[in-house]
Amino acid sequence: MPEYLSPGVYVEEISLGPKPIEGVSTSTAGFLGAAERGAEYPRLVTSWLDFQRWYGSYVPDVSYLAYAVQGFFDNGGQRCYVSRVVHVEAVPANSAMATSGAVGNLTVTAIGRGAWGNNIMVKVDDATQRTPERDWFRVSILYFCDPPDPADFVDPTSTDPADLANPKRREPDVLEVYDNLTHEAGASNNVVMVVNASSRLVRVEWGAGGPARLPNQGFTQLGNNGSNGADIEVDDFIGDLDPIAGHPTELLGRGRGLAALETVDEISLLVVPDEVRDGMDQVTEEVINQCERLKDRFAIVSVRQGQSDVANLRPPRDTSYAAFYYPWIRMFDPSINDTRLIPPTGHTAGIFARTDIERGVHKAPANEVVRGARDLEFPVPKGTQDILNPRGVNCIRDFRSDRRGIRLWGARTMSSDGEWKYVNVRRLFIFVEESIDEGTQWVVFEPNDEPTWAKVRRSITNFLIRVWRSGALMGTTQDEAFFVKCDRTTMTQDDIDNGRLICYIGIAPVKPAEFVIFRISQKTAEAPA
Repeated sequence: MPEYLSPGVYVEEISLGPKPIEGVSTSTAGFLGAAERGAEYPRLVTSWLDFQRWYGSYVPDVSYLAYAVQGFFDNGGQRCYVSRVVHVEAVPANSAMATSGAVGNLTVTAIGRGAWGNNIMVKVDDATQRTPERDWFRVSILYFCDPPDPADFVDPTSTDPADLANPKRREPDVLEVYDNLTHEAGASNNVVMVVNASSRLVRVEWGAGGPARLPNQGFTQLGNNGSNGADIEVDDFIGDLDPIAGHPTELLGRGRGLAALETVDEISLLVVPDEVRDGMDQVTEEVINQCERLKDRFAIVSVRQGQSDVANLRPPRDTSYAAFYYPWIRMFDPSINDTRLIPPTGHTAGIFARTDIERGVHKAPANEVVRGARDLEFPVPKGTQDILNPRGVNCIRDFRSDRRGIRLWGARTMSSDGEWKYVNVRRLFIFVEESIDEGTQWVVFEPNDEPTWAKVRRSITNFLIRVWRSGALMGTTQDEAFFVKCDRTTMTQDDIDNGRLICYIGIAPVKPAEFVIFRISQKTAEAPA
């Protein structure tokens, strides 16, 4: 009972209806791999252009990450989290050890570790709105993927006619200009607040002397102290949640690798394009382990390059939380003006997302055109798929002779269990389980009695009715599609005494029409219809 201690009128708000359960997203992917530049902690990316702004472009022969992310968005993906991988011993570039002096009392640090930060330059000059009352300044930050020779360097921010006409002038790959800044604490145009909120290249903080007006100076190069460390290894992909070395934790977050992606609850598809490289078998295992452990995401893995011997081609392990795809695809690479072989995982994740958005998670992500695929590493005729499909190897096939393009032609998990052999069935259960889990948190510590059980039944039933009406469940009636039980038959007195509320839920998922059979015969006068 509410507490009333003095006379008066009390107005209370009460909830009578069932609490709604909202369906979770199933189309957000998590990508992990090496990139040209950028931060290491997971960051939300919403387009291929957005990825290029934060992480640069392709890194041929080093990483398939950029190709996979482009394939994801080309095929209908809308959101993904990207975590950049570097060696654990990599070092960030910063102005404390800059080649041409510090930037006043401001320490400028590249947003991520690696030698790429050596190519960042910082310039300070007068602001456009500077007055005697406003001692403001402007900060320009430049990044060159391929830095110019210092002897030939021409200021690309200069408006001097001679500089504009100089043939040695080169535009930076990234240019950030922050005008009308101040060092005054609390000001909305404070240099630390503005740069840290907007820059895709650096983070800044005041040195030991505290805030001070930055002196006008030419370009300060952060270079020659940032390093990549050794070659990226398996442990770098697996990662940890320790603070990233060399960075202020409050600015650049915690964690790296798969361990950091594990903390992002929104991820429902997990892709590590470089798990196909030599010596990366453990990465594939850890990707699948994470999906099995969390039970809220699904892994997409691929065959290695050059696997033409289909007789020995099998998924890496038995699991219903991952799907295995063959063969590699060719996509156009502008950096070489030609096609390049890449693993199909990024494009496949985009097809998953596209199918979820257009049809729903219950629709098998198959019989869909692989956008951006120019060709396949190996042709997959029907006879080859007759061998691979029962093993759980999903094939990508070329139907261009039938004017149907290159299509994803398989929707099986890597499981040998007949109940979980289809991708859409496993992902539908992930969707239902995660939605119910997040939508019923209010039940914890509620009285474990009949009124609470009734509320739980109504909430889950209303949610499953929506799922059924969307076409995700079998049955022409509600009773055929699902059941929800939460009463004295689902829990004993011992369960109640120990604080356990037990609810039984059964759903009848739709299965894909994998084998479509039309039986045709001649109709004669004697033969009945």
